[in-house]
Amino acid sequence: MVRIISIFILVSFLSAFEAYAEEVKLQQDDLTLNANLEKADGWPAAPVVLITHGTLSHNKSEIMAALQELFLQNGVSSLAINLGLGLNDRHGPYDCKTPHYHKHEDAIDEIGTWLDWLEKQGVKQVTLLGHSRGGNQTAWFVAEHDDPVVKKVILVAPQTWDLEYEAQGYEDNYGKPLDAVLGKAESLVAAGSPETAIEHTDFIYCKDTTVSAEALVSYYADDPRKDTPYLLPKIKKPILVFAGSEDQTVKGLDEKLAALAEAGDIELVVIDGADHFFRDLYVEDLVDIAVEFINE
Repeated sequence: MVRIISIFILVSFLSAFEAYAEEVKLQQDDLTLNANLEKADGWPAAPVVLITHGTLSHNKSEIMAALQELFLQNGVSSLAINLGLGLNDRHGPYDCKTPHYHKHEDAIDEIGTWLDWLEKQGVKQVTLLGHSRGGNQTAWFVAEHDDPVVKKVILVAPQTWDLEYEAQGYEDNYGKPLDAVLGKAESLVAAGSPETAIEHTDFIYCKDTTVSAEALVSYYADDPRKDTPYLLPKIKKPILVFAGSEDQTVKGLDEKLAALAEAGDIELVVIDGADHFFRDLYVEDLVDIAVEFINE
């Protein structure tokens, strides 16, 4: 099923609910991970949303904070995690000057770690929600881990993947072919040197940074699992996907998911006027629909 939602008011005010916020920390191997927990009435018996942010972002970014505030207003508890990205007790956006030793698939294990933590708190109904790259990582996790505590999946502008498109974007942004950079990294990994640092390399959003060979291969090598539409048929839970009609980051998502939506395999909601971050009242409409889906 496809729904198209139009919104005509472009200004909103989101009040803070700091009194409800609780930072949670846990250990995964040698990393301390942290997350922001917002408890609504009914915790832990009622449904809880586990939220994963996008590329090099964090759990206090505008969209993450708005989602948690609005879920709380609607009586829904949430846990917004900070992906470690290879750093101990990471807070805030990733500094491009910091060498990159993290991998795209690291998030899969971290989502599982936080899901285990929620289960230990007595939570029995979890909706997994991911935005952008976090949407793909969320879909990847649930496609490979059919945990019974996960009841539903919500993906907000989830990442799609096409190597040719990615290579063209890299060359447009950095004026050099991806093949040469990726080939060097793949050679190092094949030679048994995955942690070798490659300096003065352009990587994701970071120009002239340092990145390990393994990290570069993880983010740029061709892998169909980085394409969220590829993963969706493998998921056994109800799926709600949001697309923004003005999204310039994940373009054409509604077209790529049209067949799955028409077949009834997913519910697709296109919010007319929304960009990649669903700013202003678009995020409020998103949460209204998400809460309805969670409570069905």
